[in-house]
Amino acid sequence: MADDEPAREEQAGPPEDGRRLLRGVRRADEADRLLTVARLARRLLPGDARLGEDPLSTGGDDPSHLIARRVSQAAAERPSVARELGLGALQVWQALSEASGRGRGTDEATIVFTDLVDFSTWALEAGDDAVLALLRDVARTVEPVIEERGGRIVKRLGDGLMAVFTNAADGVAAAREACVRVDGIELDGHRPALRAGVHTGRPRRLGGDYLGVDVNVAARVTEAAGGGEVLVSEAVRERLGSSSFTFRRKRRFRAKGAPKDLAVYAAEPA
Repeated sequence: MADDEPAREEQAGPPEDGRRLLRGVRRADEADRLLTVARLARRLLPGDARLGEDPLSTGGDDPSHLIARRVSQAAAERPSVARELGLGALQVWQALSEASGRGRGTDEATIVFTDLVDFSTWALEAGDDAVLALLRDVARTVEPVIEERGGRIVKRLGDGLMAVFTNAADGVAAAREACVRVDGIELDGHRPALRAGVHTGRPRRLGGDYLGVDVNVAARVTEAAGGGEVLVSEAVRERLGSSSFTFRRKRRFRAKGAPKDLAVYAAEPA
């Protein structure tokens, strides 16, 4: 029995020198001074210095987003120099894959916004049950149209949504069809009117969302549309060329946050 005791001691755990080394590594990983340096370095690196701090920054399905989610979750319980270094490497990886200047990325996308005209005014009188019923009807009507045309819904915005398409013609066709289908909805005598705005550009992708100048332009174009109307920017009109749509220039278009020379057109079936 005595001969077995040394073997059992060897299996009990790492030797004392190893335990001291592990404690030293952990202390260094949590050292306030090193953490401060690592976080400062991330602010100086290209890309999103807040990667991993919120769900938005890691909400995409790209490899860098998936890895960032794992790194953030694994080290979420305590401050960690290793976590900051890992996320710093990932933010540089993301920065190398997109142009971060002026809020634009490298991949072209067609952005579509939709919403219901005068929805807030109607909702105040209609009550919560009617509002919920209408929003469900609109979602069941609009979202399949977006997806059937190859669009991806980025986010739902109460009475509207934001979607992206790789093809401008598909984005305009989906917006037009959605407006027509919503025109057929009726709830207790109320007939909602959908409007849409479409713009093509190079929005910057952040996690599962899109940000930047081109997203703002698409939103402003939508705000200028009337019920059942689809407005498109000059960039969209140029990409459609001779298509199944005709375009009527929207005069006196002014919108805060949009370029002053932005030309906007109502897209109608040819």
